[in-house]
Amino acid sequence: MDQSLVFVMVIVGVALAFDFINGFHDSANSIATVVSTRVLSPAVAVLWAAFFNFVAAFVMGTAVAKTISKGLIVPEAVNPSVILAALVGAIAWNLVTWYFGLPSSSSHALLGGFAGAAIAHFGFKSLIFSGWIKPVAAIFASPLLGMLLGLILYVGNSWLFRTARPAVMDHAYRRLQLLSAAWYSLSHGANDAQKTMGLIVTLLVSSQALFANQTGILAKFHLTSADHIPLWVILAAHAAIAAGTATGGWRIVKTMGTRITKLTPFGGFCAEAGGGTTIMIASFLGVPVSTTHTITGAIVGVGASRRINAVRWGVAGRIVWAWFLTIPVSAAIAALTFALLS
Repeated sequence: MDQSLVFVMVIVGVALAFDFINGFHDSANSIATVVSTRVLSPAVAVLWAAFFNFVAAFVMGTAVAKTISKGLIVPEAVNPSVILAALVGAIAWNLVTWYFGLPSSSSHALLGGFAGAAIAHFGFKSLIFSGWIKPVAAIFASPLLGMLLGLILYVGNSWLFRTARPAVMDHAYRRLQLLSAAWYSLSHGANDAQKTMGLIVTLLVSSQALFANQTGILAKFHLTSADHIPLWVILAAHAAIAAGTATGGWRIVKTMGTRITKLTPFGGFCAEAGGGTTIMIASFLGVPVSTTHTITGAIVGVGASRRINAVRWGVAGRIVWAWFLTIPVSAAIAALTFALLS
């Protein structure tokens, strides 16, 4: 087999490895609230989240994947080395933040890596600046919307059930939190798995000449357009992120579930419902958002709705610093990786 073909297929494997690490790193997003409120045990929670990560393959479209594959970088700036460098940058940053227990964005690490590698290869003319407006705006909009919806749900439900006995409320919201956790995990799979799909399709379209005359399994790698996402790419991406989620990134669970603010089943439901709804809206619009940013914003909104000092703002501040560093650091790592590959 031609070495170039092998190289491309290895990069597809690395992309799915990133998806696995994404699920591993971001499992805290899906399970931290439901574990911290003791509605589900950690082992059951990761399986619950992983199941709905995969089910998202059959529920949502591929609008986010198309944004990644043809809306951010001009086609002539993309080659296999650019894609591999982008993935290395994103994986490196994910592992560093996982080690320190910081809930940073896998999505923005991937976007930063993609931009850094493309710029290293083709200069700033590689960027489709109009295509970056939505994902950059989402850095600020998604946590704010998650915070707003979390706050509204908490205040609204508190008012509606203000005469209910606390024991009855706790029992009811323990059941409802199973649904909100499923909703959030569905939204997480819907948005995050599509980013890897978009990168794989970008890789295969840029390498289409290598697979033009192949037969058998290799023929499935031949793509001439990013307008269609093959079913095997969709299923592989969702299976990889679900498998990663099932392993659980336990270092980040404690930060998300207890260090930002203390959560009850009632608060956990409001945070997951608000965060999941925000991500579903973004997925429908084709906007790649950070599920980490969004659920963190929703948790802060729930905490602040009780009282301002219910939120540990020092912890929240350190998380925000990690957010700001994600894109430039992953871009720098990707640019260095591309230079080494070249």
